[in-house]
Amino acid sequence: MVEYIVNMKIRRTKARVKLAASCIIALVCVVGIGVSLYKIIEWRLEGDSTKAQSAEAESLATVQEKDDDDVEIIENNEKEDSLYWKYLKTKLIDVDFTELKQKNSDTVGWIQVGGTNINYPFVQVSNNDYYLKHSFDKSYNSAGWVFADFRNRLDGQDKNLIIYAHGRYDGTMFGTLKNILTNGWLNDSNNFIVRTASEKESALWQVFSTYRTPVTSDYIQTDFATTDEFGDFTQMIKNRSAHNFNTSVTSADKILTLSTCYNDDRVVMHAKLIKRSVK
Repeated sequence: MVEYIVNMKIRRTKARVKLAASCIIALVCVVGIGVSLYKIIEWRLEGDSTKAQSAEAESLATVQEKDDDDVEIIENNEKEDSLYWKYLKTKLIDVDFTELKQKNSDTVGWIQVGGTNINYPFVQVSNNDYYLKHSFDKSYNSAGWVFADFRNRLDGQDKNLIIYAHGRYDGTMFGTLKNILTNGWLNDSNNFIVRTASEKESALWQVFSTYRTPVTSDYIQTDFATTDEFGDFTQMIKNRSAHNFNTSVTSADKILTLSTCYNDDRVVMHAKLIKRSVK
């Protein structure tokens, strides 16, 4: 009889433990769903805010194509049948930054990338952290904004001008830069150009390397001790390309680097300066 009573108590205890465990698991699931739902709502709201600020930036800026007056063609050794000669016919853009700078004094330029939705003003401050979590109006936003590396001088002399932004899944910021990995983008040579403008110059860049890479800092170097060091650098990033653009790059070139996050990796584009107009 005693043994029976003990066994019954043990069974009841086990039942209570199982019930408690089930309740805890259910509670954890409910909390997890609540947190996930909150994150989804937060992400959506931040995306909507980014879209609204992008639209406002476009309304504040006067972005126009400019005539090829006082344009400097960067000397090149491209072959006669190279796309380089086609791209030289592309007009530069000129931007009135007056109202943009009134909205955000950190504004330093504008960028357009062929075959993507990238058409934004970009900013620069004394570090590469602030605009990872702040939007164009400087409000906190995990979508961030498009920004130039703090080490770049933006005086037309940078050997490697680097511009970053988050790769948002909703296509904002550099969310469509991942297009450069697709056959659809690569099969259209009209996409292989980038146009930038600052208060000091307008520039046209020809893409020569695109790739996806694990997180590394070897492609975001801005200063080079010697011409040979820069030549080795350009050869490295050209060899890394997932597509052969049949474009020459020399140690005399100036290049533009675009970098964004893509899951746990980075998507990177490099382009060389082929035409500019200094203001």
